[in-house]
Amino acid sequence: MKITGTLINYYFHCKRQCWLLGNRINLEDNSEDVRIGKILHQLKNEGKKNTEIAIDNVRIDKITEEYLVEMKKSDADTVATKWQTLLYLKILKDKGVEKIGKIEYLEKNKQDKKIVLVELTKEYEQQLEILIKEIEDFVTMDKPPQPEFKPKCKKCAFYEYCFI
Repeated sequence: MKITGTLINYYFHCKRQCWLLGNRINLEDNSEDVRIGKILHQLKNEGKKNTEIAIDNVRIDKITEEYLVEMKKSDADTVATKWQTLLYLKILKDKGVEKIGKIEYLEKNKQDKKIVLVELTKEYEQQLEILIKEIEDFVTMDKPPQPEFKPKCKKCAFYEYCFI
């Protein structure tokens, strides 16, 4: 199984959501928050070059001369976004292209956007290998983990699936 940036993101954000997506159960097409994120992404890149590049099994939001840019609606889960970006940097590096990761949070409480830079170090590469193996093993389990209710669940596309 090829691990995607979304799977890595969900592994940190919600393991149940990760397992469901890894087993081809996707309810995000019905999510208003997902739609808003996609629209913000489209508006941000309207008429610009180098936006959303598909490489192997991932979609990178943007590549500039210096940066691999990952755009997010909010900074609600910075750790998940960091590891997602590190995966993209590793995929590019394996193809001979070295960049710095630039995470842009577009709607941080309606204020100016927040920018975080991420570099793929040897240590991160080693941790990423371990993480990918963990996720591969995790999504091949027979059943998803039981849902654990957290306040963020109310906005999740999988809320009804998990709790109703």
